[in-house]
Amino acid sequence: MSGVGGKRRSLLANAIESIGTSPPATSASVASEDKAPVVVDKPVDEQVTPSFLERRGLAFDEIARTVKRPTLRLKPSECSIWPGNARDHAALSYDRCATLIESIREEGTNREPVVVRRTPNAERQYELIVGTRRHFSVSWLNANNHSEIDLIARIESLDDEAAFRLADLENREREDVTDLERARNYRHAIDAYYHGVRTKMAERLAIPKQNLHNLLQLAELPDEVVAAFAEPGDLKIRHGMRLSPLLKDDTRREIILEEARAISEEQRALRESGADKIEGSKVCERLSNATSAPRVKASSKSKPALKSSTGHEVGIILADTRTKGITININPKGRVSVEEILDSLRTAIENAKFAR
Repeated sequence: MSGVGGKRRSLLANAIESIGTSPPATSASVASEDKAPVVVDKPVDEQVTPSFLERRGLAFDEIARTVKRPTLRLKPSECSIWPGNARDHAALSYDRCATLIESIREEGTNREPVVVRRTPNAERQYELIVGTRRHFSVSWLNANNHSEIDLIARIESLDDEAAFRLADLENREREDVTDLERARNYRHAIDAYYHGVRTKMAERLAIPKQNLHNLLQLAELPDEVVAAFAEPGDLKIRHGMRLSPLLKDDTRREIILEEARAISEEQRALRESGADKIEGSKVCERLSNATSAPRVKASSKSKPALKSSTGHEVGIILADTRTKGITININPKGRVSVEEILDSLRTAIENAKFAR
């Protein structure tokens, strides 16, 4: 077991303990204590030492806190996936879980149990709270010649808020849970479980209020900005921290959204051609720099329109100088034929300043 894995399991155990799900002392343990021998005639100067019964009682208390809870074997099909988890279960694939799949196949089971809760009135008896990758991996193995492998699970009694805290604790250090997934999960949770009170949520999750604020900023980015990033994982908390203040200004917001739409189209073209994507850091840089010269965007409407012989607008003449030549943006308004566009370009070039 790796140090990181052991630390996470310890954190999860502590989290469950804090929720108040420690198993009560059994009647068998009480009965065994009643039958224990009593030490008598103890010297006065040794009375400070715990008696046998006291030591035995302390031992039972310690065992109750440290022994593993009973587990059960389930088929993944017996569990629904709790929608309050940040991880996008539908986006999991063999490639994303290959290492875990092979580990479970070799060991014949998942070493670390998943956490479920009972849902007696639902279509499926159990709901998975923690362990979506383990659930997917066992499901994949069941469907690929390993139907004998079961999903080892531990049942806990958790309300939604406790389930959210437990799932969040496990997901914080998971590399395949994106900042955006976690941020959107937090945005839902703050209203669903904490009545919109950020301070209360930060206290319950034991995270700094500024960290929570940064995540919520990321979740509030417009869809156009999110779409400018080639993959959800490319969008980081630091990008939200940089872009969110700029988006609060109406003038800058429109400029950023326009640039975001342009980058999104570029990303689509690159993807279709098999070329490399525009990296997240470069996307953020372009969106931020788009606001450095808003006057260029604002004055574009005053540029001369490029029109066809039939009067249809086919674009805008952005620049026309003797030294740098002519710059034209082709963006037809309505249905315009290629011949009309070419004719309008011929006229514009013949009248350009460099041609005079």
